[in-house]
Amino acid sequence: MQTRFRRHIALPQDHGSWVFLFSPLLIGLFAGKTFTSASLALVLAALAAFLLRQPMTIALKAYTGRRPRSELPAASFWIFIYGFIVCISISSLMYQGYPMILLLGLPAVPVFAWHLWLVSRREERRQAAIEILATGVLALAAPAAFWIGENAYHPLGWVLWILTWFQSAASIIYAYLRLEQRDWQTPRSLVERYRAGTRALTFAACASLLTLLLAALALVSPWVILPALIQLAETLWGTIFPATGLKPTAIGARQLAVSTLFTLSFILAWKTIH
Repeated sequence: MQTRFRRHIALPQDHGSWVFLFSPLLIGLFAGKTFTSASLALVLAALAAFLLRQPMTIALKAYTGRRPRSELPAASFWIFIYGFIVCISISSLMYQGYPMILLLGLPAVPVFAWHLWLVSRREERRQAAIEILATGVLALAAPAAFWIGENAYHPLGWVLWILTWFQSAASIIYAYLRLEQRDWQTPRSLVERYRAGTRALTFAACASLLTLLLAALALVSPWVILPALIQLAETLWGTIFPATGLKPTAIGARQLAVSTLFTLSFILAWKTIH
């Protein structure tokens, strides 16, 4: 039985990915009026579905020769455990009258299939496009949790989704910029640094402008602009001061702190008028 409990099979090894699940999920939970048993079922379903990716990826790697076949029993064990939790949680949501929430999980199917296809071709690393799409799927936890907490459908759920997805996308593009900066062998001029950071700055600026537009339309509190500005300010700082020589763990830890600050400030800002 000890062989079943292998941490690298049961839990994702890319620790930074956790924030892309918990940030929109927490925002949606706190944006809603109440936390119910259906909210708990959603949390369990989202968490189990998120964890399911790791053992399925390990299993595919074992089948294609990238991992030892001896890891298949442990991978199969965790696939069953997480799959069982997903099925039970989904059944609970349907029983409590939330079948429409389950439709939000459908986009995960093609995105996850794409991920497994890349794994089968040994091309899953440094794929920004699928990472951004995957965070868009995870960000759907925000409207799902919000609608359950409100016990009703409300268009504001889509606002939560787009804002949390923009934050995740900006965070990913910024992380790629910082990883690129690590390999700079010679100092870059300020113009070159800004040129390298153009895409990251554009994503962060678009997120801030979108939030500003929604606030101008009175769809969100003006205070919600502040969380978006946190990522923009961090991206501007990181563009000016490169991460030359920094370890990836240090880069990830800083971005985790920024994402955590975004989540907490977003929750507080949203509650000011909603």
